[in-house]
Amino acid sequence: MNEIVWRADADALAASNIQNFIETLGAADYDDLLVKAADDPDWFWDQTVRYMGFAFERPYDKIRDISDGPAWAKWCVGGTTNATLSLLDKHRETPTYQKDAIRYEAEDGGVRTWTYQELDQQTCRLAAALSELGLGTGDKVGIYMPMVPEVAAAFFATARIGAIAVPLFSGFGHEAIATRLNDAGATAVITIDATQRRGRAIPMKPVMDEALANVPTVRHQIVLRSNGDELAWQDGRDHDWAAIIAGKPDFVPATIVDAEHPLLLVYTSGTTGKPKGTLLSHVGFPVKIGFDLLVCMDLKPDDRMMWISDFGWVVGPMITTVCTLAGATMVLCEGTPDYPDPDRMWRLCEQHQVSFLGVAPTTIRGLMRAGTDDIEKWDLSQLHVVASTGEPWTDEAWNWCFEHVCGRRAPLFNWTGGTEIGGGILVSTFAHPLKPCCFGGSVPGMEADILDDAGQPVGVGEVGELVLRAPSIGLTRGLWQDAERYLETYWDTYPNIWRHGDWASRDEDGLWYVHGRSDDTLKIGGKRTGPAEIEGLVMASGLITEAAAIGLPDPRAGQSVMCVCIPAPGVASDEATANKVRDAVAAGLGHAFRPKDVLFVPDLPKTRNMKIMRRVVKAAVLGQSPGDLTALVNPDAVTDVARAAGQD
Repeated sequence: MNEIVWRADADALAASNIQNFIETLGAADYDDLLVKAADDPDWFWDQTVRYMGFAFERPYDKIRDISDGPAWAKWCVGGTTNATLSLLDKHRETPTYQKDAIRYEAEDGGVRTWTYQELDQQTCRLAAALSELGLGTGDKVGIYMPMVPEVAAAFFATARIGAIAVPLFSGFGHEAIATRLNDAGATAVITIDATQRRGRAIPMKPVMDEALANVPTVRHQIVLRSNGDELAWQDGRDHDWAAIIAGKPDFVPATIVDAEHPLLLVYTSGTTGKPKGTLLSHVGFPVKIGFDLLVCMDLKPDDRMMWISDFGWVVGPMITTVCTLAGATMVLCEGTPDYPDPDRMWRLCEQHQVSFLGVAPTTIRGLMRAGTDDIEKWDLSQLHVVASTGEPWTDEAWNWCFEHVCGRRAPLFNWTGGTEIGGGILVSTFAHPLKPCCFGGSVPGMEADILDDAGQPVGVGEVGELVLRAPSIGLTRGLWQDAERYLETYWDTYPNIWRHGDWASRDEDGLWYVHGRSDDTLKIGGKRTGPAEIEGLVMASGLITEAAAIGLPDPRAGQSVMCVCIPAPGVASDEATANKVRDAVAAGLGHAFRPKDVLFVPDLPKTRNMKIMRRVVKAAVLGQSPGDLTALVNPDAVTDVARAAGQD
C-alpha cells in the first residue's frame, strides 16, 4: 500500500478555505462536516449557498424540494437570480474591478489582458447586441470558439440575457455541430473566423457555415474576426462582433430568471447513439463548481488559474465561472501544452505566474516522454495547488507530477465527477493527507459511497460502484428531452441512488481511489478488474507511455486481455517488448490477467479532455461500429488502431 507523501502543516491548514468553512459551519473536522451534511442536507446546502455569497434578486423560500424524488430535486425554490450577478456585478466598485480577470496568450506568443471592468463591459455590450437581435430568455446559443478572452464574454452575455449557452468543442466538424444545434433547437451561434493549432490556421466560421446549412432554427451568427481573412457572408444572418457591439452601453442589467433556469446545455458523448445533453442551472453550476474549487481545493482571489482545455467541455465554462466567482485571474491560452515548444506549459506557468494549475493525467504522461530537462528550465515555485481530473492516474505519472511540477511542496489534488455532476464527487483538500493517485474523500453534501452488485457497501480495499446517496445542487436537471435515458443511465441500478459508472475503493486510511469506468470492466475467468489497474502495470514497466486495456471474446475464459500500447521513445514495437508487457501484468495481477494480445499503435483515440476512449479502441480492434466519435480530438487514431488490428 502506498505511503503518505504529503500533509498540510498547521499554518497551511489554518489558512485554507476548507478549514474556514469547517469552522464556520461549527464542525470539528472534515469527517464531522460530512456527517452533519448527511444528517441535515437542507441545512448544509443553505449554509453553502450563503457561504459562497451567491446573489439572488428574490431570496428562495426553500433550499431543496425532493417531493418528485431525488432524481428530480429542485433547488432554491422561489428564488430568482442571474449567475452573472455573482460573477461580474459583485466586483463593481471594489478593487477587484481593476485587476486582471483574464490573461491570454496566443499560440504565436501574443499576449492580451482584460481587467474585470473590461470583461464586464465587453459582456454587457454583447448582451445588448444579442437582445437587439431579438434573443432572450430560453434561447439556445451555440458557442464555438477557442479559449480567447471573448469566449468568456460570449458565455456571460448569453447568461446575462437569460439565454442558454451550448458549448461546442473548437475541433468539431460540421456534422457534430449540426447534431447538437438541432437537438438543442438553437436560434443563434457565436463563433470566430479561425483558430491556431500547432502552427496552422484552423477555419471555424466555414465549418459553422457548413453546419448551419442543416440547422434551420439558427437565425443569427455572431463572428469574431481575428486574422483579417476574407469570409463568406450571409447578410441578415451573419453579424460582425465588433460592428454589432459598437456604441452599445457598458452596462445592461441582467435578465432575472428562476434560480433553476438552465445556464448551460452541455453535451457529453454517449456510448452509442446521440450525445447526452446535460442541463446545468444558474444556481446549481456556480454554487457546486465554486464550492469544489474555492472551498475544497482552495482557489483564492489572488490566485492565477490555468487549466488548458476547450470551452466545448465543461472545464471551459468551469474556468470562467470559478475564477470570476472568486475574483481570481484566469490564464487562457490557445493551442496545446506542448506546441510550439515541448515546455510551453511550464513556460506559461512561470511567465504568467500561475499559482493554481489544472492538469489531466494523460497530459502529464505525454509531457513525461521528454524527460525532465524541459521542466527544470522553469521556476514553478509559485504554484499553490496543482489539481487533476479526467481519468485515473498511474503511480508513475502521479509521482512524476508531484516531484517535478509540485516540487513535493504544493499538493496534487485529485478531483473526479463529471459534466452530469456539475462538479466533483471525490476531492482532495488541505484537510487530507496525500498518497499517490488518491482522493481525500467525498465532497461534502454528495454522500458518496461504494456499493457491490447487491447494493451493499463494500469493505476496505474492495472495489465497487461509486454512487451518491443524495442529490446535489450541481446535478444535471435530467437529460435534454430524454427523461427515460436519464433515469436508466443514473438512477435505475439502485433505488433512489445515483450510480456514476466508475469503480472505486477506499484504503485503511480512509482515502479513496477510482479505477476507471465500470462499463469498461474486464471479467477474466470469473475474476473482475478495471482496465486502469492493468494499464498502470503496463506503464510502470517503463516501456509504454500510454495504454488501453480491453477485453476480447475468448471461448475458454469468456474474455481475454488485449493491451493496445504506445511504446516509449526508443522502445521497439516487437514481440520481445510485447512479452515484457505481458510479464509486467502477470507479475502484478496474476497469470489469469496476462494479456493474450499486445498491439502497438502511434496514438490512442482521446476526447479533448484527454480521456482514452476504450470503447472506441475495442470497436476498432473488432471491426465494429464505434458509435459516436464526435468528441474525439484525434479521429485518425481510430484508423491507426484498426490497421494495427488488421481491420483496415
